[in-house]
Amino acid sequence: MNLDRAVEGWGVLERAVDLARRGTPFVLATVVWREGPSSGQHGSRAIYTATGEIHGWIGGACAEPVFKREAVKTLEAGVPRLLALGASGRFGDLPDGTMAVEMSCQSEGALQIYLEPVMSMPHLVIVGDSPMAHTLSEQAGQLDWNVELVGGPDFGEGLLSAHSIVVIATQGHDDEGILVAALKAAPAYVGVVASARRGEAIRSFLATQSFDEAELDALRIPVGLDLGSTTHKEMAVAILAELVQRRAAGEFAAAVEIDAPPVETATDPICGMTVDAVDTSHPLDIGDETYYFCCPCLLYTSDAADDRPRV
Repeated sequence: MNLDRAVEGWGVLERAVDLARRGTPFVLATVVWREGPSSGQHGSRAIYTATGEIHGWIGGACAEPVFKREAVKTLEAGVPRLLALGASGRFGDLPDGTMAVEMSCQSEGALQIYLEPVMSMPHLVIVGDSPMAHTLSEQAGQLDWNVELVGGPDFGEGLLSAHSIVVIATQGHDDEGILVAALKAAPAYVGVVASARRGEAIRSFLATQSFDEAELDALRIPVGLDLGSTTHKEMAVAILAELVQRRAAGEFAAAVEIDAPPVETATDPICGMTVDAVDTSHPLDIGDETYYFCCPCLLYTSDAADDRPRV
């Protein structure tokens, strides 16, 4: 796991912007309340990415394992969460939507952390060099979408993923060949700037290329909302409006793939807190058993039958 402690303050937000532009899903965590003593401060921020990287600082040995586990859940759910970390019964009645996580730390501090999932922006690939294609590229860029504008000869299926949105605006220049390449990548959406009559001819051709009926039915030809007779700038608006509408309906949503290596957990036998079963969790070997702790403790072994460590 990559732990980047050097990033702090506004640097965390700059890193967040960079990750969002690169299409990397992550959770942005912010300490919105604290009660000392606690190493996390008001406004402390940290990022947890889908690959398990941490940038910034949200708290010490007690808070960080909880942050990592809950960040993964937040990424999977795709909705923000407010966590209250502290001793049992510390917070009393919490607002709806707030999740209390018992944290029995020696410092007896407490935190409330807001976890905000930041999903990758749509990946829009526009194929063509017309004024409309350039206008659409500029408009989608204003929405902070990840936009690529490529000429027909430069297009290939390697540019796409299963989450890509493809708009082909080549004005009849090798539409069929570009469509074949695009469909092989099975992107989330494919649309063509063409008339309905031209669309029928394109579908007839693709039917001879071993594409099934479902793939052909999913094609949007003509692409965009029907606004009647429009200029090229208005056509770009119509196309973007359709894409925004579909995104708002959840059609382009994709499950986040969590690539972070799983970390085994253990229960601190002294305080009952869940900790990561790693070397930084103060392991203690007693017989054939390894115990892990949230902080260093003065321990001795008991003569009791269970032979558990005692304070």
